[in-house]
Amino acid sequence: MKQASFETLHASEWSAFERLLEDDRRAPRQEGDFPRLYRRVCQHLALARDRAYGPDLVDRLNALALRGHRVLYGAEGMRRNRLAEFFLRQLPRMVREERATVLTAALLFFAPLALVALALQRYPDFVAYLLSPRELADLQRMYDPANPHPGVRAADSNVLMFAFYIWNNVKIGFQTFAGGMLLGLGTLYYLVLNGLQIGAAAGYLTQIGYGVPFWSFVAGHSAPELTAIVLSGAAGLRLGAALIAPGRLTRRAALAAAARRAVQLVYGAAALFTFAAFVEAFWSPLGIVPAHVKYAVGAVLWSALLAYLGLLGGRYAR
Repeated sequence: MKQASFETLHASEWSAFERLLEDDRRAPRQEGDFPRLYRRVCQHLALARDRAYGPDLVDRLNALALRGHRVLYGAEGMRRNRLAEFFLRQLPRMVREERATVLTAALLFFAPLALVALALQRYPDFVAYLLSPRELADLQRMYDPANPHPGVRAADSNVLMFAFYIWNNVKIGFQTFAGGMLLGLGTLYYLVLNGLQIGAAAGYLTQIGYGVPFWSFVAGHSAPELTAIVLSGAAGLRLGAALIAPGRLTRRAALAAAARRAVQLVYGAAALFTFAAFVEAFWSPLGIVPAHVKYAVGAVLWSALLAYLGLLGGRYAR
């Protein structure tokens, strides 16, 4: 194809791409026509070079391609900056802004956990009301001091357990959050239920003398996992509160406003759940690591997480 025909055929696309580049409100975006036109310009540049078209055309297309690349790279950078802004500033600020709801969720979760774990030291038979015989047998097998990889079955690989933990964590988080749509009652139920079940497992294993394998196993991932459950619960309670007491708004409007904030707590919970699954799969089962080292790592993670949520981000601005 001759250069004149090539320019006539594609001139409209190049002009459209130039207009997008010159429009500051649209150029930074990666959706719409911009990525498609950028790819077309790159193709045309390659064709112009291959066909040895005039230097003016090649230079024009090269300049367009370079500008487009900078815009896309900048958009990617801004997206990464927004992600960093969310986790380094917005999320911890929001947790503090929602501290009443977060503390309520923490109380509903940790109080049953602690009460049951302590009660089973005095009344061990009570565990039969909370866990089935099969669950008790699985706990004994997984946390037997003779198990070289506490917390997992011998046939399970770390990768398989990582996938399982992610699935299990996502299920717990979703149930706890979505339960807020039932006027908060579903969230309350799952917070208390998970607290009772975890407390029952902890109390039972401690009472039968399997405390060291259990506590050293959970020490590393307990901070992100339990905090994620609390944040999911806080998000669910936020939805429930909006439905129960919408104020001057309609329930639909109040729910929409609450959801915008609650979903951000869920994003934070999802990140913590993923991190917890990684630690639980690849660090927690390491039998060669002494228990006191695992306790120390767990203490560091708890301190770091509490400092992150309590100190980072400054004051939250609505």
